[in-house]
Amino acid sequence: MMIDLLFGFMCAVSFLPLTTGYCAYSYGRSFWLWFALGWVLPIISFFILFALICRKQLNHGERLLSEAKDILAEAEQAAINKK
Repeated sequence: MMIDLLFGFMCAVSFLPLTTGYCAYSYGRSFWLWFALGWVLPIISFFILFALICRKQLNHGERLLSEAKDILAEAEQAAINKK
């Protein structure tokens, strides 16, 4: 019974580090670094990552660069499919 409670607690506690790591990875940052930070500083690391992502998304130049990369990737994929 104690093992079940411990396992359930670990699963519940690991939700935030997994979410932080996934968000970091989806925005081009290291999953494992942010996953570890999520374990050490659970809520603080999530808000730090959120602030970094917001700062990047609110920067007009970064947003334009991201859109240009997406367009270039689509054009390259269309060229490969055309051959």
